[in-house]
Amino acid sequence: MTETTVRKTGTTTDLKTRIRDKALQIGLDAVGFCPADLAPEARERLTHFLRAGYHGDMGWLADRKQQRSQPKALWPDVRSVIVVGMSYAPAYDPLSAAGQRNCGNISVYARNRDYHDIIKGHLKHLAQFLVSRFACQVKVFVDTAPVMEKPLAQQSGLGWQGKHTNLVSREYGSWLLLGEIYTDLELQGDDPSADHCGSCSRCLDVCPTRAFPAPYRLDASRCISYLTIEHHGPIPTELRPLMGNHIYGCDDCLAVCPWNKFATPTTHEKLVARGDLAAPALSDLAGLDDKTFRARFAGSPIKRTGRNRFVRNVLIAIGNSGDRALLPVAQRLQADQDPVVAEAAHWAAARLAAAAGC
Repeated sequence: MTETTVRKTGTTTDLKTRIRDKALQIGLDAVGFCPADLAPEARERLTHFLRAGYHGDMGWLADRKQQRSQPKALWPDVRSVIVVGMSYAPAYDPLSAAGQRNCGNISVYARNRDYHDIIKGHLKHLAQFLVSRFACQVKVFVDTAPVMEKPLAQQSGLGWQGKHTNLVSREYGSWLLLGEIYTDLELQGDDPSADHCGSCSRCLDVCPTRAFPAPYRLDASRCISYLTIEHHGPIPTELRPLMGNHIYGCDDCLAVCPWNKFATPTTHEKLVARGDLAAPALSDLAGLDDKTFRARFAGSPIKRTGRNRFVRNVLIAIGNSGDRALLPVAQRLQADQDPVVAEAAHWAAARLAAAAGC
């Protein structure tokens, strides 16, 4: 029986085994399959999220709601979705950085190379295998298209959406990066994952800015990851003291998940933290101009925020540091050409001066 015959007859067990084996062979950690359809509750969650205004400045979520909530609206020919995961589990406690107030706290996934590029490279390799072996059509996505990747991952058996709305895996905890291949192959779906959060609420309780109005609901406009990465203007003043030394993203709700005890540190070298991004000095980061910012974060997801937004975040952390030695750093940036940076510098300087009783 040829591979083309396998496809035409609808015998998918062998086909899925070949695809899964290839995905694992090229370095992906988890693979699942599901029909190109979303469960009604996933669409309902998206509708509630948008109606409540929880998406903040991320207007693209509302603009492409239909394509996001229905895979066939994005690509009418899609019949199945292959969801892959890559572990980025750290070998250290991400919460330990919170105690180093004169250093910046960078999200685990952003401490080395940009995962979008890493996973997309693997997906393209897998996609070439699919096209060459099974004469199918494919489309590859890594967090840059209107794809509801976490609900699809749950439907494909990779894990479940926890109370923090992120994916939780029994093998990898809260540390799976996701990617998807849409295909016109007819593949039998895997069994969806059941929810195993139980009565635990650690992820909700630890959030510094109280970004969870209820279990399984996220108000992104209060989330530190949103504020430090997606939000372009001044950060609301009432949230600034709650951000601590987070300067790019936040892992607090992920790091406290009990399922992390089953995760082993990632073996992907490009996802292992660089030494200079483990606890970078705020004074050094505040001194970056556009050129030095681009050089330091070449190949990093941090680069896409741009120097101004990043230094704004650094200044918020400086204001929260309580370290009077950083006062001259903040004062110097009060004259920055970017008005958002300058305003953050004024805030940080005033906060440090007040803490020192000046």
